[in-house]
Amino acid sequence: MSITYLVAMLHDRIHRARNAPSKGASAVEWVIITATVAVLAFGIAAIVIPAVTNKQQEIGDAFK
Repeated sequence: MSITYLVAMLHDRIHRARNAPSKGASAVEWVIITATVAVLAFGIAAIVIPAVTNKQQEIGDAFK
């Protein structure tokens, strides 16, 4: 799944939760939303950290 799709799903879910007659999301829904955001954050970190580490190594090697 692409990140764009997941973000769109999350926005839709939040919109439906805010506009529901109960005027709020249940605890289970907030856990699901929080878990989704956490997974996205860890996924982005898993991509960015190795890229930064590799670039750092390249820069360090250039000064040797």
